[in-house]
Amino acid sequence: MFKCVKVQESRYQEDCEDKNTMLRSINRVCGHKAYLLEPYVTSINISCNYTVAQSNVNIQKLPRLPVPKLSDTLAKYLDTVRPFLNDEEFAKTSSLVKDFEKGSGQQLQVLLEKRSQEHLNWLEDWWLNTAYLEYRDPVVVYSSPGLVFPFRKFETQNDQLHYAAKTLLAALEYKSLIDNDQIPVDMMGKSPLDMAQYKKIFGTCRIPHEKRDKLSFNTNSKHVTVIHNNHIFHVDLTGEDNLILNEGQIVEQLKKVIDLSKTTTNEGIGILTSENRDSWAQAYQLLAQDKTNRESLADIEKSLVVLCLDGAVDLWKCKDANARRNLAGAQTIHGGGSTSNGGNRWFDKTVQFIVGADGVTGLTYEHSPAEGQPIAVLTDFIIKYIEENKAPKSTSSSPRQPTLLKFNVNGEVKSMIEKAKNNLDSLVQNLQLNCFQYDKYGKNFIKTQKLSPDSYLQMAMQLAFYRLHKVPGAHYESAATRMYVGGRTETIRSCSIESIKFAKTMLNPQTSPKEKISALKSAINSHKNYTVQALQGFGVDRHLLGLKLTAIANGVEIPKLYSDVGFTKSAHMRISTSQVACKCDGFMCYGPLVPDGYATCYNPRDNDINFATAAFVKHPDTDCDKYRNALEQSLQDMHDVLSKNVASKL
Repeated sequence: MFKCVKVQESRYQEDCEDKNTMLRSINRVCGHKAYLLEPYVTSINISCNYTVAQSNVNIQKLPRLPVPKLSDTLAKYLDTVRPFLNDEEFAKTSSLVKDFEKGSGQQLQVLLEKRSQEHLNWLEDWWLNTAYLEYRDPVVVYSSPGLVFPFRKFETQNDQLHYAAKTLLAALEYKSLIDNDQIPVDMMGKSPLDMAQYKKIFGTCRIPHEKRDKLSFNTNSKHVTVIHNNHIFHVDLTGEDNLILNEGQIVEQLKKVIDLSKTTTNEGIGILTSENRDSWAQAYQLLAQDKTNRESLADIEKSLVVLCLDGAVDLWKCKDANARRNLAGAQTIHGGGSTSNGGNRWFDKTVQFIVGADGVTGLTYEHSPAEGQPIAVLTDFIIKYIEENKAPKSTSSSPRQPTLLKFNVNGEVKSMIEKAKNNLDSLVQNLQLNCFQYDKYGKNFIKTQKLSPDSYLQMAMQLAFYRLHKVPGAHYESAATRMYVGGRTETIRSCSIESIKFAKTMLNPQTSPKEKISALKSAINSHKNYTVQALQGFGVDRHLLGLKLTAIANGVEIPKLYSDVGFTKSAHMRISTSQVACKCDGFMCYGPLVPDGYATCYNPRDNDINFATAAFVKHPDTDCDKYRNALEQSLQDMHDVLSKNVASKL
């Protein structure tokens, strides 16, 4: 029935001094984002006849996440900070690293190694809390990615509702595969990966609390939340006989939802989920004082997924394909603001599908319970399911009626809703997107040069940034560490001494093609080597984070290393990147990590590359349009120098 393609882990980075900046920099839509690194992960194949493939890896048989040697991490750390420091700064950083290694670092290393013996994964709980649940900025733009499906052209409302019904049926079938352990085990070479995250994407919801949110898991739920014109409904996907509704029956349920919500409510509760987490927690507590509100909130939290039936956004009036991509990307990230579909959301839900009246389709993904691989597989599964026009094997004869979820909203909550509208609109206005398809070549050409497509594109971004700003750009992508029990990610620091030498060499008109190619290959090899280490859990960032959290947990003073210029500069990730490698013409998008940064999500296909870039409008140093131009020029220059080299050998 369905063949999944290789997918790539999303990208994270952590540990800036300002806590929200730190949390923002490790909490990324997108994932988001989080896909396994090609070419190190084998394809996931789901055949027509689903068979149980050893899908339950016994977690006791998976190795534990290692604690790297302190000396190895610090040596690697010095290599990664060198591009950002002058000689005087590097001498100071080197001295601090030496003091740390001989002093408090040893004590913290012992404590961290002790923790690793007491936990199956020494990082797992810390990571969930620090990277996600304690993150206080809105999940919108800063954390949750949007994923745009291939465009549809709905001629009628009926077309929209049939597509929505098929999406829900596909999601149900995918969940059934997960529940019955029929998802083949993901493999990294010969190593099985931890599959626990697959169990966490359906029925999961993030619950706002002051200081630290919580996750609610409801895997046995039988209903979905449907939102239309900001009104929220309970819709059962099974009948009173517990059989699944067929497509036509679900369409009838959705028609009833629309009939009951023909006008947009200005008191839509959903927009509160776009707020700062502490602000939303305060509003949540006020709402929960009322019994009806508590029941409605619980109903949403227990649902399998959210389905957003959006209003039209004039998709087909856009001047070209790129404009349509930008519009659709914005809808999946933030809904376009309070006057568009921004209130037609529940951003706390792990998966909310978006089906717009004029063909914007996709999903928004709340990242805390899992990385993006299950979401990526789900996306391709849905698209294939719809193309094949499948239907459930048995259907119900007794569908239940949809129910409007009621909320009693007092004056204080109304004020909070108005504030949330203003804050979301400010976010929307500040986010610049440039989503485009580079069609000059794709990964096939890169492979003919015997180069890694991912490393090649990472170096293209390094070159583009240096071309624009003439300074090194701290740059992350992340590697999956799911070969270990409870593994999530490790950061690949893509900016290196070699990548900066490559950028300078490419931009120097006096260097020869041979020198340019040599610099490119050296930068790619450096990136590949770091990637292999990161996949094995031997990067820099998670270990340093673990040592810092160990200090905090044990009342030890945080070492000066963490406030040093080397640390702050190398952790200020101005380039945040994520490869989402899928065969369909879809793409993922999300906001930058830092005010003066760029987000770059990319999908390299055989003969083209889909890019989704983002920057903040208010910062004078960044501009998506200029970044796109620089990226396209870099790709062209790299192609030309390699092609001329081949031609010269003929």
